[in-house]
Amino acid sequence: MTSNSTFVIVGASLTGAKAAEHLRAEGFDGRIVMIGAETELPYERPPLSKDFLRGEAEASSAFVHDQAFYDDNHIELRLGTKVETINITTRTVAASGMEPLEYDKLLIATGARSRKLNLPGSDLPGVHYLRSLEDSKQLHDALGSAKRLAVVGAGWIGSEVAASARQMGVEVTLIDMASTPIQAVVGPEVGAVFADLHREHGVDLRLNETIESFLGTDRVTGVRTGSGDIDADLIVVGVGATPRVELAEAAGLAVDNGIVTDEFLQTAIDGVYAAGDVVSAKNLGIGKHLRVEHWANAGVHGELAAKNMVGKPTAYENVPFFFSDQYDLGLEYCGYPTPWDRVVYRGDPATREFIAFWLAGDRVVAAMNVNVWDVNDDLQAIIGADKPADDARLADPDVPLSEVLAR
Repeated sequence: MTSNSTFVIVGASLTGAKAAEHLRAEGFDGRIVMIGAETELPYERPPLSKDFLRGEAEASSAFVHDQAFYDDNHIELRLGTKVETINITTRTVAASGMEPLEYDKLLIATGARSRKLNLPGSDLPGVHYLRSLEDSKQLHDALGSAKRLAVVGAGWIGSEVAASARQMGVEVTLIDMASTPIQAVVGPEVGAVFADLHREHGVDLRLNETIESFLGTDRVTGVRTGSGDIDADLIVVGVGATPRVELAEAAGLAVDNGIVTDEFLQTAIDGVYAAGDVVSAKNLGIGKHLRVEHWANAGVHGELAAKNMVGKPTAYENVPFFFSDQYDLGLEYCGYPTPWDRVVYRGDPATREFIAFWLAGDRVVAAMNVNVWDVNDDLQAIIGADKPADDARLADPDVPLSEVLAR
């Protein structure tokens, strides 16, 4: 594309920022306009439940780039600006406080929002969700004066918030419908590792529980579950996220658990792309459409979108990846939740220093290294190879990971 072209990015997110960065890296010298509703520079989300939440890092440490980067690369940031409509016929974007903006190519990177609970008392002061930098700031301040925190949802966000709150000295109750934390992703067997971890750090786990309401009159005072009331002066709800697809739907784009794209992150409309948490993209490596809400995927999508927008076709085939830190446990996970029939361990889960492999038949569909480092590239290669795996070789520490699939 020439310098006369205008590329518009809707969503000043990690995905949007990486897309703008790689558009310049790929040689695009036209106009780039990135529009975002938040007033902060584009930022990464992992610190929001970890060191930033605990007050151990400044907000600027989460920024993808500083202001100088955008200035030096002539990337126009329109922050604090809400996009109101996308018109795919006139190829324009309308936003608050702006004249309609014509685009040659468009990237929608509007992300996702926290899934809200619609229960009695859910709008009481003291009930928090964690999605944005501002959410994390407010929760940090609230934790500073809280005595008892109840976390509803023991997925990744809920578990990380529980760990951070305990490290800040707050009493924590962690509540979930499943029998172990993070069960939807890792299953009950590996989930038991996290249950033991949280109990050892003083978390009161309430599992196999349902939430009926939040208690309180002027401010939340607890949670009512199917088995009784739990006192708390602060609540965090972490029960997933939903993609922000309203603009795309109104524009007439296909939506199915996210904006639907092909393997090049392009919608059915030529020149209109979508990436990040908001997209359900065809992944050639996994063999189906995926919507992935993790940090690594957001960055990868930004780079891929940029390459495809400048006419360098690059398919989405990456093995999904994410990481988590809870207390002194660090992990990296790759693969995609899919039906599996068994878990094979290299190392002893009781020591919290192991690798877990999830298998469906003779294929490794996911893997996780826990307090074992510099192995994730090998694990991603095992999954991406889509070759038969032998349980004994996977479990044997004397067989290099790079050779476990050898015959």
